[in-house]
Amino acid sequence: QVQLVESGGGLVQPGGSLRLSCAASGIIFSIYTTGWYRQAPGKQRELVATFTSDGSSNYVDSVKGRFTISRDNARNTVYLQMNSLKPEDTAVYYCNANFQLLNFWGRGTQVTVSS
Repeated sequence: QVQLVESGGGLVQPGGSLRLSCAASGIIFSIYTTGWYRQAPGKQRELVATFTSDGSSNYVDSVKGRFTISRDNARNTVYLQMNSLKPEDTAVYYCNANFQLLNFWGRGTQVTVSS
């Protein structure tokens, strides 16, 4: 059974930082492209960052220079370090793992940026 479990969300003030983690089980983690998506109230889910099996990372323009995606294949875990957070970063953040036709999601973790 495949599971992706996110953690690390919470309430933070503007300018603050959070580190999200996503622990995977039931898959050969190293061959998957892993990513973080987010969905704000009333908006569509959007891609935030991806980390491929060959070590490449990509980011949506709105988070470049502030967020960093990384992963530890030995721990089957992908991370999202979020710095200089803004109120517009408020959303539910979802972990994703994709390999060819296989696509898995976590249940999400809430991130709220507010003073």
